Parts: sequence; structure tokens; C-alpha cells
Amino acid sequence: MPFSILAETFEKIERVTSRTQMLLYLVELFKKTPPDVVDKVVYFLQGKLWPDWKGLPELGVGEKLLIKAAAIALHVSEQELEALAKRVGDIGRAIEIIKEEKAKKGAAAPGLLAFIKKPASGSTLTVEKVYETLAKIALAQGEGSREIKLKLLAGLLAEASPKEAKYIARFVEGRLRLGVGDATIMEALAVVYAGSAAMRSIVERAYNLRADLGMIAKILATQGIEALKNIKPEVGIPIRPMLAERLNDPVEILKKLGGRALVEYKYDGERAQIHKKGNKIWIFSRRLENITHMYPDVVQMARTGIKAEEAIVEGEIVAIDPETGELRPFQVLMRRRRKHDVHIAMEEIPVAVYLFDTVYVDGEDLTLRPLPYRHERLEKIIAATDRWQLAKGITTSSPEELERFFLEAIENGAEGVMAKAVHEKSIYQAGARGWLWIKYKRDYKSEMTDTVDLVVIGAFYGKGRRGGKYGALLMAAYDPDTDTFKSVCKVGSGFTDEDLERLNDMLKPYIMDRKPPRVDSQMKPDVWVRPALVAEIIGAELTLSPIHTCCYGWVKPGAGISIRFPRFVRWRPDKAPEDATTTKELYEMYLRQLRKIQEEKEAAEYRRRV
Repeated sequence: MPFSILAETFEKIERVTSRTQMLLYLVELFKKTPPDVVDKVVYFLQGKLWPDWKGLPELGVGEKLLIKAAAIALHVSEQELEALAKRVGDIGRAIEIIKEEKAKKGAAAPGLLAFIKKPASGSTLTVEKVYETLAKIALAQGEGSREIKLKLLAGLLAEASPKEAKYIARFVEGRLRLGVGDATIMEALAVVYAGSAAMRSIVERAYNLRADLGMIAKILATQGIEALKNIKPEVGIPIRPMLAERLNDPVEILKKLGGRALVEYKYDGERAQIHKKGNKIWIFSRRLENITHMYPDVVQMARTGIKAEEAIVEGEIVAIDPETGELRPFQVLMRRRRKHDVHIAMEEIPVAVYLFDTVYVDGEDLTLRPLPYRHERLEKIIAATDRWQLAKGITTSSPEELERFFLEAIENGAEGVMAKAVHEKSIYQAGARGWLWIKYKRDYKSEMTDTVDLVVIGAFYGKGRRGGKYGALLMAAYDPDTDTFKSVCKVGSGFTDEDLERLNDMLKPYIMDRKPPRVDSQMKPDVWVRPALVAEIIGAELTLSPIHTCCYGWVKPGAGISIRFPRFVRWRPDKAPEDATTTKELYEMYLRQLRKIQEEKEAAEYRRRV
């Protein structure tokens, strides 16, 4: 498949902001894609060479190495290329401009490029060749790897057409700027290979059970939709985690769950999906990153504590006080993740694992089984210890008992509780958020003392002491119905000096020269940011706003929901942008706030009358 087809599609997608138009371009692309190449095309669209969970190396090409390789390929000085890149704001575009000029002049390939088989003026690159070359660059490790990377990349850029070279450079930089979400890719795949967008749900379920969209696309394209219907979990390939809604009223929680629920501690740790196959253990984070190397102690716990040959279990890794065994907050656990010497970290910050679900045991797919059955299977395969055990829980139909257990959880260092349906339809909804699981956290008790997780979509330059750096961020909630991010607030307080110093480097890979396609915002920041970074935010209260698009028109015409006096709390590197607080969650929080205000007004009026 000519790489030029992919480059042309990238260019088309870059020019549109409409998801519908983007979908049409993807459908057109997949119709031109041979089935045996579709996995690589999907990876390019995702801006990666392979799923993150595989733990394979990234490209390992910094800006300086990219410029050096491009300068060799173009037969120009590094200074000349760098100067042009600064003027146009994009190394890829600068490479394209120079190649176009040289093509017009009919410039011959220089002697430095004797290893290039084809002249720069006419590209015969295929998707397969570009992918394989980039994979070789990523996998080049150790002594001499820099020269290997340089030679391979220079050769690729020299052989590419101007447009192809631009997008190869942007891919290498991690700045393709497409804004194509997985949901849009899946819909296009369903249209082309299954005949209807209605089949997206089947594609999505398969992807949720095996989090490798390239692999799922290839199965669909080569074997058909029926093959996807039979997809089951596979040990070593992470499953996209089931997510929860939120409520703060025990009566309402039990009503939503059918009158009876399993209620477990909601631990303040890192959610982990633990896979076992013989003595081989994998640990995946909530974002499906392979974090096995970070927790050798948990690996050993799983190896001896799972009494099954093959299993996939879920739990929470929590930092504990080595002296008292008491639970410690999430921030302590994150300090362990940042330490380079993991064995020293293990001693300083020991952990316990609290298990709450299993989705696969010895060949049996449990995702379509009700929770009581899954929980029973989990109990049978777990050899419990003080630091490897089931999450503490009760089964209840009493709001009063649920509330008492909630207060007990808070007192014992948990964030709150998770209430889970136990009826016959309480399946494991991989990758989905629904009313089968409901989180009831401590801070839901009062107005906006609960934090929300929002996504950075823009940044504003600072003033005064913050001059010369970013001083505030534009934050958004995720709308799963439209697969877009809707603005909620502008946050400029709560940042430490260190946070502000780091902002420029953190945001740099995600800066865009125009509004990202999946962003819905009336407010225009100084710079747009592709949705990628998630931050925890707190505020005084939820309020209506005429300028923010979150829940726009849901409460009142011409107004959305915003946060009054928002404050930055911490970054959430463990969450993907699609894991952020949703527009529906903010809407429910706002309605509960209104009800509470009304109740307080009625109580005040009653006291006045008395």
C-alpha cells in the first residue's frame, strides 16, 4: 500500500474539525487498505507503532537527532533547517518546504546518500516499509544505536515525497495532530469491513477485551465480523477496565442497583489488572501501561497467591505504613513510581493488594457472568495474606448499613466505597461506564469538596511573576456520546512554582496551531492543546456559565456548567483523557448541589418560622 495514500488522508483530516467529515475520510482510507496492512494503518492513525501495554521501546528520536537526520536527507545544514522550522513552527513542514524546493530545482541526491536506492524526487514508499523502518529505529538499542537510528531515518526521509516526509517527521516527533479518537476509527472499520456503523458495538467489545485496535482491525478485515463476536480475553493482553458512575445518596445508589449491592472499600491506590500464566506475571495500569517492572513485590504475591494456572484478576495496589499497616494516600504510592531504584522503593514504600474482580480463569471467559459468580471464582483462586487479599466488603439492601460501612471505610483510610449490582445482569462491562458500579466518595457530602478529573485543552500565558511561561490552563470534561471534550473552566491557582516551571515541557508535545477536532470550546486560549493530560481539580461550587460548553443547554438555555474558583490539585498520569470526569457526571453533581441548596433553604425557612 503506497504510504502516499496515508499521507494524503492525514492532510485531509488535519483540515477539518467535523467528526462526520473525519469519519468519511477514514472510510475512504480503509476502502483502499489491503486487509493484511490494516493493523499498521490503524497504529499510524493512533500515532504509535504498537500498543503501550506491550512495553516495547518508543522511537527514541529526539528533536536534535531528527534535525540531524533531516539535514543529511535534504543536503542542507542543521542550522538552516532549524531556522526554517522555527519560522514555520513545525519541523515536518520545514522538511516539506525544502524538499518541494529541491524537487522544483531537480536537485540530485548528494553523495552522503549513496545508501538510498531511490531519488528524493519520486517516492515508492509503502506503508509496510515506513512501519518496518520506524520499528527498526525504535528497537535499535545499545552501543551504536544512535548511528543506526540516524542512518535509517535519514534514508526514510530522503526516499519520501515532500508530503510523506512531513508526516513521517511529525510521527517521529509524536505530533501528528490528527485528533482522531479510537471511537471514530472503530466506526469507520465497522462501516468498511462489517457493512454498517451499527456493528461498531461488536468491534468495540472486541477491542475492550483485547486492547490492541490494530490487531482487532486485522481480525475484522481478514476473518470478518463473526470472528470478532467470538473474541475472548487472552492472558498477557490487557482488558479495558470497567468504569463506575457516581452518586452520594445510599437510597438512590441501592435503587439504581436493583435494591441490593456488594459494597466494597474504595482504596486510594493504583488500580491494577494482574495476569498470570504459569509463573509468568503481567501487571497493567488503569491506562493499560505495562507496570510489571515497578512492582516486583506484587509479581511475587501474584505468583504464589493465585491458585490457577491462568487468570486475570483486578485489584488496587495501595501504599501501606510499614510500621502500622495503615493505608497511605495515593501521592505516597506515586513517589514510589518515580524512584529509579525499585528495590529501595519497595523497602521504603511497601504495598498491599486488595482484589475485587476476576474476568478470566483457566480458559473461562467471565466477562458475561454476573458479579456474584465472578466473586465466587475470585475467592476460590486467591490464597490470602496480610498484603494480598480480597477488598473488604459487605452485601446489603439497607441504606443505613451502606452508610455505616461508608463511614467505616473513610475512618480506615479509604476514599469511600464502591457499590456494585449483584443481579443476573451484573456482567463485566469492559471499557464502559455504567450504573452497575457506583462510587460513593467522602467528599460527595458537600458542594464541590469532591474533586473532578479534567483534561487540558488549552493554555494561557502568565502575567507578572508568571510572565514568559504558561499561567493558566483551559480544562474540559469528556462527552462519551459525541467523543468530544467540552470546556469546563480556566484554572490558574493551586500550582506550585515547580508545577509552573514544568508546564512548558509537559505541554510541548501536545501543542496545536488550531483547535483540536475533538475539542468543543467557545473560549479561545492562547495555545490549543491536544487532549492528553488529565488533572485533578477542586472548586468552590458548580455554576452556570454562558461561555463553557460542558452540558450546554442542559440546565438552562444558553448556559453550560462550570466550576467557580477552580484550583489545581495534582496531575493524574494514571488516567487517559477518556477516563476523565464526564459531562453527565458533572450534570448529576450540579443537580445534587441544587437539591442540597434547596433543602438548606427550606430548613432555614422552617427555623425562621419556629
